[in-house]
Amino acid sequence: MSDLVRIGSRASKLAKTQVTEWLTPLTAQFPSVRFKREIILEGGDQDRVTPTLAEVAKTAGGSAFSTNQEAALVTGRVDVIVHSLKDLPTTVTEGTTLLVTPGPREDVRDVLCGATLDGLPEGARVGTGAPRRVAQLLALRPDLEVVPIRGNVPGRLARTTKGSLDAVVLAAAGLNRLGLMPEVHQVLDPLVFPPSPGQGALGIQVRTDSPAARLLGGTGDPQVDACVRAERALLAELHGGCSVPVGAWGRIESDGLLHLSAAVTSLDGATQVTGAGSGPVDDPEKLGACVAADLLAQGAAGILAAIRKP
Repeated sequence: MSDLVRIGSRASKLAKTQVTEWLTPLTAQFPSVRFKREIILEGGDQDRVTPTLAEVAKTAGGSAFSTNQEAALVTGRVDVIVHSLKDLPTTVTEGTTLLVTPGPREDVRDVLCGATLDGLPEGARVGTGAPRRVAQLLALRPDLEVVPIRGNVPGRLARTTKGSLDAVVLAAAGLNRLGLMPEVHQVLDPLVFPPSPGQGALGIQVRTDSPAARLLGGTGDPQVDACVRAERALLAELHGGCSVPVGAWGRIESDGLLHLSAAVTSLDGATQVTGAGSGPVDDPEKLGACVAADLLAQGAAGILAAIRKP
């Protein structure tokens, strides 16, 4: 194995913090290996004007937040990519693989920043660019005016104090990693407001059978990995991505089983189907497929088809 491992990530402070989080135990585990970081800009980083990530993804060649990093990995510019797993499509580029997901997983939940749901006045303006969050917000509070916003975590938070928004919805994981949890906030119940599949987890992508894959093959947390594999399997069965309103939450409970809850919500919040199931930890894909089948039987396909219409 080479004594140099080149790690690619996006340029944001959050992306750099995630690399540090992943690297800290590894530098102690592999003291003879030098880990070198490299910044890779994605379409979603370079295009701050286009209002939705779905539109950015179309011009970026697949994903707003992973296309260029995967290309750098395939061409050998870097040996490892550290992703925010919720940004990574369920099918990774041919010739690459995801390692066992690292642990511990950060908080999976979403946070309403600047207010509480009950405290928001009628017609309040809430910022989020994620279709899932838009849909789930309107399912709980159809009176709200949801305003599309993008950008890094500090910039979005600032819109509640310096802009014209009453609140914004952000991932607890990013707020915690950056130490930016605002004083006024509400952490949203993941059973009512299920997060994006993979939220709070890191995705470690390598070239299949590469020296880096062999070096790092024994790292990761199998229990965290089972949870996110169930979530991503459900998303794959629904043919979804980060631009569709699918929420999923996998966790291992005191009974030793893997539990999965999920929801598909129409963009106006008027229609929502929910499903839940449990199964053995060693077969997360089967659980994801079973809960997805339950959602489809309840009409999830129609909700998603309406959203995908041009």
